[in-house]
Amino acid sequence: MNQEFRSVPRIICEAGALQEIGYVFRGLGAQRVIVVCDPGIVSLGFAGRAQAVLEASGCEVAVFDQVTPDPSSTVVEHAASQARAFKADGVLGLGGGSSLDAAKLVALLINSEQPLHDLYGTDKALGQRAPLVLMPTTSGTGSEVTWVSVITDPQNKKQAVYSPQLLPDVAVLDPQLTLGLPPKVTAATGLDAMVHAIEAYTSRTRKNPISDGLACAALALLGANLRKVLADGKDLEARTAMLQGSLMAGMAFVNASVAAIHALAYPLGARFHIPHGHANALVMAPVIRFNLLNAQRQYAELAAHLLPGEHFEDEASAALAFVQAIESLVRDSGLELKLSDLKVDQASLAVMASDVVVGIRRLIDSNPRDMDEQQVEAIYRSVF
Repeated sequence: MNQEFRSVPRIICEAGALQEIGYVFRGLGAQRVIVVCDPGIVSLGFAGRAQAVLEASGCEVAVFDQVTPDPSSTVVEHAASQARAFKADGVLGLGGGSSLDAAKLVALLINSEQPLHDLYGTDKALGQRAPLVLMPTTSGTGSEVTWVSVITDPQNKKQAVYSPQLLPDVAVLDPQLTLGLPPKVTAATGLDAMVHAIEAYTSRTRKNPISDGLACAALALLGANLRKVLADGKDLEARTAMLQGSLMAGMAFVNASVAAIHALAYPLGARFHIPHGHANALVMAPVIRFNLLNAQRQYAELAAHLLPGEHFEDEASAALAFVQAIESLVRDSGLELKLSDLKVDQASLAVMASDVVVGIRRLIDSNPRDMDEQQVEAIYRSVF
């Protein structure tokens, strides 16, 4: 079986690692750094702290703080325009997955004449990006170690850019930046990371032994620590484990593919601006149960990592216990779990089902069980 595995060249994981980013950028030869983030990162003081550290190391700094959830192509283009005007020669992505995805594209667009829409798809980017450092403040997307960036186009459709240039030079994990995450954000991003691990392990398209090992290790960390951080958001050890699990799940899924959970979540983000992790959580449990028919062996194998120490009579009981454990985690997450509670209208369910089967076919192809439009709509209706 032919395989290819790509990963980030350097990872720093340390409480207080924010203090090291000045040396990191100087080591990359960058002297004019633009920080790409959202308004919340500014209000939390993280952007100001990053700017102070960078300036203390001799860097000039600009801050673009207008990233929105499920960032639009317009937002990315504005950020790239500001970066060019500033003559940035380095990019720091700071925040959740939306900020990191936007920062990747900004680093790619600074020195490129390609319009953003020409990058949609796989390996369309030409040339090299600017030095790029990514620093997550949530434990969910794994965007800091992936070569994919997902944005929303003017037609409210998700567009993905897949390019090796999107891998950063350095991923910096500072668990101190996650200590203040609200419980709902903690739950949504934690479940998102678990989805990455599960879908990577059950992928029909690019599953491989390296991604399998990372997915299992990630699921063990995430499963053992999600309830801990929900109970005590200041638990630094558990927060560190969540960041590490999220990173490994990101490395796994970008090399093995995600599948139907993501496919069903994307229209919820694009059409109704439900945050990505929350959108995944909404459809996670019913899709996993739907897949049980075809993924019994993989689920039984994952049960050993999610439910360590438990004894199962056979493969079927282990797989069912895995599904039930996921359903329990979702129920206990504290998130709204009905589409109707999130202003999704019933008439949109069939439209979104069509979006999934027609427009996001590549992810359905990776799912362990085939899905048609009626089955997708039925899953949406089950959580309406």
